[in-house]
Amino acid sequence: MASLKDLKVRINSVKSTQKITKAMKMVAAAKLRRATERAEAGRPYATRLSDVVSSLASRITVGPQSPKLIAGTGKDETHLIIVATADKGLAGAFSTNIVKAARAKAESLEAHGKSVYFYVVGRKSKAILNRVFPGKIIGEYDTMAVKNPGYEHAQAVADDIIDRYESGRFDVAHLAYAEFKSTLSQVPQVDQIIPVVPAALEETKGASAAVEYEPGEEEILEALLPKNVAIQIFRAMLENQAGFYGSQMTAMDNATRNAGDMINRLTIKYNRQRQAAITTELVEIISGAEAL
Repeated sequence: MASLKDLKVRINSVKSTQKITKAMKMVAAAKLRRATERAEAGRPYATRLSDVVSSLASRITVGPQSPKLIAGTGKDETHLIIVATADKGLAGAFSTNIVKAARAKAESLEAHGKSVYFYVVGRKSKAILNRVFPGKIIGEYDTMAVKNPGYEHAQAVADDIIDRYESGRFDVAHLAYAEFKSTLSQVPQVDQIIPVVPAALEETKGASAAVEYEPGEEEILEALLPKNVAIQIFRAMLENQAGFYGSQMTAMDNATRNAGDMINRLTIKYNRQRQAAITTELVEIISGAEAL
């Protein structure tokens, strides 16, 4: 049984931990507001650009002169999954859930005889992927020093990915990230970003007669396709940042509550042992007095 001194030390230790988790919750809450604003502001543009590119892709006839980002490599054998996660922990299962979604996608592709490789954005996925898929990480982008992801960071990742694609390192690229829904909900997504998936015919039928493109669909696509890859990666970074702070705030709130519960239990235990010790001392004093 722990002594009164040991219990007192544990209570003080848990109180110190509670102060830290409470402070981290407040910091995450403050950063969450700004991150949420950025994610929500960037979402409509990224979605609309993706829709425009998909719509354009559905209207052209793919040929030798078509941009490779829409025409593809002519094969579907090697897939690259860009896994965008956080760099830090203390955010519950946020990064783990993204890795799980990427792992499920990879295992599904491998079950169909495809080769799968990974490109890591953020450190938290690297250790898990190296353990489950040894030797499959072919590239990474370190965001540890990036406090607020900017378009230039997404552009750097996109340029590296497109260079690898143009050199024939892979045939299809997927982007794994967590879409921010609310503080309590971040939904892992795995979207194909290379080559572009053409929109379904029924989605473009109504607009096809009312829109004319100048100089032409293929010329526009050649300019928009690299930008679309960067924008989708930028969106993933913004969504991840908001989701990370939301998940961290929730995790720190739970940790603060758990610390409070533990303090209460330890305090009750400490008071009971202290009362028992006092009672024992009183009994000994009374017994000694009676003996005299």
